[in-house]
Amino acid sequence: MRSYIGRTLKMASVLALVAGSAQAEDVEVLHWWTSGGEAAALNVLKDDLQKEGIGWKDMPVAGGGGQSAMTVLRARVTSGDPPTAVQMLGFDISDWAQQGALAQLDKVAADGNWDAVVPEALQKFSKYDGHWVAVPVNVHSTNWVWSNKKMLADLGIEEPKTWDEFIAAMQKVKDSGKIALAAGGQPWQEATMFDGVVLSVGGPEFYKKAFVDLDPEALGGEQMVESFKRMEQLHSFVDPNFSGRDWNLATAMVINGEAAFQMMGDWAKGEFLRAGKEAEVDFGCFRTPGTADDVTFNADQFAMFKVGEDAQAAQDAMAKAVMSPSFQIAFNTVKGSVPSRTDVSDEEFDACGKKAMAQLKSASENGTLLGSMAHGHADPASVKNAIYDVVTANFNGDYDAETAAKELVKAVSLAQ
Repeated sequence: MRSYIGRTLKMASVLALVAGSAQAEDVEVLHWWTSGGEAAALNVLKDDLQKEGIGWKDMPVAGGGGQSAMTVLRARVTSGDPPTAVQMLGFDISDWAQQGALAQLDKVAADGNWDAVVPEALQKFSKYDGHWVAVPVNVHSTNWVWSNKKMLADLGIEEPKTWDEFIAAMQKVKDSGKIALAAGGQPWQEATMFDGVVLSVGGPEFYKKAFVDLDPEALGGEQMVESFKRMEQLHSFVDPNFSGRDWNLATAMVINGEAAFQMMGDWAKGEFLRAGKEAEVDFGCFRTPGTADDVTFNADQFAMFKVGEDAQAAQDAMAKAVMSPSFQIAFNTVKGSVPSRTDVSDEEFDACGKKAMAQLKSASENGTLLGSMAHGHADPASVKNAIYDVVTANFNGDYDAETAAKELVKAVSLAQ
């Protein structure tokens, strides 16, 4: 296996892309990529822009899911001092565009033929009123399970294909005295698990009825009750110290052999790679059992704020760099995600990356590529946060499954 350092050095040297003005202003970038693997991926973009004479003013705000970053952003915009570019997800982009706060990227998009290479599911969030306002960096998917291959081999556990097999595997780990499921007690992490759980219970049609259509019968019906029961099962396999744990620390538990599984989006893979681990050798990757043909996605994008004509050249240069095929490969092989454009080869990607790219293409063609509820690609923030509250209450034992389903209907109704 190539060393992580060697791979990073290669990526830092492959990019010489942007033909922007050397006199362009620096870009101030607000983001929440603060874990080791995320920071390494972000350095690929920083290095590329620096080669073009564009400085990078870093504004990191820790907190997976971006809630803290959005709080900081609102304060900056309210004070009349927005950053140049902001990492955003889904409906957050649409909300800011609706307020007239975002700059247009139509010329760069036309020059780069973005309409032809970016999947329509992503364009829904990259565009507003027909205009490009954000540039997609990647496609993540949330219904993944990560495993420690050595621990499973030592315990004689095969990769589970069904929910019952998954529960049996975790019980076997728990009986051995190890932690079965590494988790962090934060609402967005619990909602990320819920993405895969709901999909495993009812499939794509039920997922869409519940989280896209917000159908009260789906939100409060038997399949949703079963989904909450499965969350209760998962809770029985986490360790007592899970509350408040950051997602990357939970990933480290799997890396270090303290836990067998983690249900987390594919940004977790960046942590395995940074630790020098090899896909499908040291760690396994598989879809939440029962969702093998389906993909719940979110896409990190950089929304460009209106900060004056002087900054336009730097914004355009950054957008062009992000959409370059060589950057898309260099960034996503480190980040754990897959490219946001469909014309990129999978040759440089590891076994999990190749699997993810093939599954993304298949799901897109079959209509089973679904926006992640947990990461703002199914509903606006008000609805998403209402769902978070109920999921967290159930996972922490405040609501049983039947009560949670009833409360979900109420919460979503009030949030719309």
